[in-house]
Amino acid sequence: MASAHADQNATAATVGDLRVNLENAEREARRIEELWERRLVAEQARDQARMAVDSLRARIVLAREQVAAAEARVKIAQQDLDNCTVRAPFGGIVVSKDAQRGEMVSPVSAGGGFTRTGIATIVDMASLEIEVDVNESYIARVKAGQPVTAVLDAYPDWQISGKVRTVIPTADRQKATVKVRAAFDKLDPRILPDMGVKLTFLGDERAAPTAAGRVLVPRTAVREEGGAAAVFVHREGRLERRAVKLGQARGNEHEVLAGLSDGDQVVTAGINELRDGQNVRVKR
Repeated sequence: MASAHADQNATAATVGDLRVNLENAEREARRIEELWERRLVAEQARDQARMAVDSLRARIVLAREQVAAAEARVKIAQQDLDNCTVRAPFGGIVVSKDAQRGEMVSPVSAGGGFTRTGIATIVDMASLEIEVDVNESYIARVKAGQPVTAVLDAYPDWQISGKVRTVIPTADRQKATVKVRAAFDKLDPRILPDMGVKLTFLGDERAAPTAAGRVLVPRTAVREEGGAAAVFVHREGRLERRAVKLGQARGNEHEVLAGLSDGDQVVTAGINELRDGQNVRVKR
């Protein structure tokens, strides 16, 4: 880079020197022309003065081309220097260092395990979201914008509100599932990438039952933790922990505004001993 700048400065200085010499040569040529018109000098002297002017003009043109070439070399050198600095495509936190000093890095692996395809893994903590596999039999009930409640495996008593961001329009035929992505309503420093999470899909609050068609459950069926409420629903031999939004208490019953549908089988006793996904058998 320093050498390229030195060449550029040297060629630019040469152009300046040649311009000064050209001005002197033009003055000398005009003086010789006047003397020749008065027949005080030979024609050869006039021709030599003219040739000196033409020669300097040609040298200036060549020097300017050399300046342009030097500027191009400076730009190339600057680009090469910029390529020595690795810039992240977005701001975030480095969660893993994938390459070490002296290793080769390339966008495409060269094989053999000696070439890295990345330098580091960066996470944008401001765009963390949840990705879960939802059974095909349930996916019709999941809509974009639907409220959800997330429970991290690391914080089982902490319920985090969010909304469905998108349903990925493809299915996994081997697992018979569809991927769903949900966004947190508010991020928290305790939420980290790749954490295990359980997601509960809530009913749309805009479609909450009216008084005539309200859903009521016994108070003994509701588990309240940290200001949030949940019930256990029996589905195909397993228990599903489902977050609910409660309305008014009516004697020994709670009105459920969101999270349950009429006809859901709710466990009404011993709920403090139950866990999500537990296998059960209904005795008739």
